[in-house]
Amino acid sequence: MTMLLAPIRLFGKHIIDFIEKSGGMFILLGQILVESKSIIRDRRLILEQMELIGVRSLPLVLITSLFTGAVSSWQAAYQFEGFVSMSVLGGATSLAIFIELGPVLTALVLAGRVGASIAAELGTMKVTEQIDALESLAISPVRYLAMPRYWASIVMLPILTIFSEFIALMGAFIVANQLLGVSTAMFFDSVQQFFRLRNVFGGLAKALAFGGTIAIVGCYVGFRTYGGAEGVGRSTIEAFVLSAALILVNDYILATIIF
Repeated sequence: MTMLLAPIRLFGKHIIDFIEKSGGMFILLGQILVESKSIIRDRRLILEQMELIGVRSLPLVLITSLFTGAVSSWQAAYQFEGFVSMSVLGGATSLAIFIELGPVLTALVLAGRVGASIAAELGTMKVTEQIDALESLAISPVRYLAMPRYWASIVMLPILTIFSEFIALMGAFIVANQLLGVSTAMFFDSVQQFFRLRNVFGGLAKALAFGGTIAIVGCYVGFRTYGGAEGVGRSTIEAFVLSAALILVNDYILATIIF
């Protein structure tokens, strides 16, 4: 009987832990929004984070997007063979890129690069008592550390997604044109035929939500770090895993609402 109850207790413990973390993240979000009244005064901090989060992530995002577009074109052609005309290859790949691949893969890349980095940075400050020092100087850690990262992520992820979608589309075109024999006119006529502004703005709305998710998770996990260097390592892994999971969950919810 005890052996049967053990998995149930473990599952219940994980559910309670998830609810606790969700509540903590919503509380942190509320604190960030309250502290956002000083957003003009702290614009320099936000601009610094925009460079760290956006500009320095651009090379990795572009490389990932190029090969994502290339493989999506190749796989679509493989599935179309004998069933669907290659004349719709451009439209099919562009729809997948604008709606799903662009925002989701860009967010997952940033969850690994930015979310884990935020958790490690704030976690190190927490275990070395730098955050306590800020509080002793009457400086709000939420205003000074979390708020700039949140708004920088909110702004930069949609911008990175736009670059990502363009490069992915070019990668899909190169494969279609050079390896599959699809002409330039046929490819882009198909893209134009299937193009809808709603799909583009829907993908960007997803990116907006994903950016906030990455920043909130990174800051929340970083602020809760304990246990020295080992704790910082745990927080880095936890931030990436939790961010990636929430990105996929939010992706489903937003796709259901928008599309």
